[in-house]
Amino acid sequence: MTSPTTAVVIVSGGSAISPFTTPEAGCAEGQAAGSSDTFLRRGLLDAGFATFTSPASPDGVAESDAGFAGFSGPPEVLAAELTVNPLGSIDDAGASVARFLGHLSERYGYAAFHLVGHSMGGLFSRAAIRELALAGSPLRVRSLTTLGTPWTGAFPADHRRGDLSREAIGGDARVDALLAGFADEASGLPRESAADQVTHSYLAGPAGWNERQAGVLDGLEVTLLAGDALTWSAGPRVSPNDGLVATVSALAQEVSPAVLPHRVTHTFPDAHSVFFCNLLGLPWERALTWDPDVLGVVIEAIDRQ
Repeated sequence: MTSPTTAVVIVSGGSAISPFTTPEAGCAEGQAAGSSDTFLRRGLLDAGFATFTSPASPDGVAESDAGFAGFSGPPEVLAAELTVNPLGSIDDAGASVARFLGHLSERYGYAAFHLVGHSMGGLFSRAAIRELALAGSPLRVRSLTTLGTPWTGAFPADHRRGDLSREAIGGDARVDALLAGFADEASGLPRESAADQVTHSYLAGPAGWNERQAGVLDGLEVTLLAGDALTWSAGPRVSPNDGLVATVSALAQEVSPAVLPHRVTHTFPDAHSVFFCNLLGLPWERALTWDPDVLGVVIEAIDRQ
């Protein structure tokens, strides 16, 4: 159980629409905390953690989501500056998360946080930790747990950029649907969008975004969870994967100790999200954010700190 001055914050990823929820209240209709966060939130609350979800919306404020497994009637609609634009840049999203943590501190009195980031939410959380440090904030992040986070990119984004050919990716007709879906969602986005930045070329390598974060995670244990629901004959940048992120990326296997000095890793036979479960014909319990076994590891990671 967290102390009275410590809270858990779930940060959802690129393209997600997620409401602001508190330990006392979720959304009035639909999923209590959106498609990404609802199961995790409930499980963390039941484990005794004061749990909030960070709002995200490409529309400025997270008022509702009429799409897949959506929501309406959140307990409160926070201002745009406290809401992540999940289609924007990693650093801008991180600044929004940092402001959101400051809001929780000012309004509820929290001084420390455990961050749980799904997908690009893990990258947004890392950028927020950097923002707090640069600002000299007294707020402390006690732990970071990432679920299916593309530490070194997502293979559909690399394919869209032209860095991975269809032949190099391999797979079957389901893979074509995954690649087409990503390309369609990313079409029309401005430069320096999440779709451009969730690539191996942007994140990895000696000049990549990861290496520019060296020192940010010093002294912080990071727990990394990967899904390997899909496996086929392809290189490690592609297979095994959770439908979007390869295991090698989710476990940050190419990220140097200078960037990630204290890591704990786990792999589950899961897909990236409930959206991917529906696409692949899997039960929702095989999604990283809806798997009871994943929840158990998240709870253990928080309890260790």
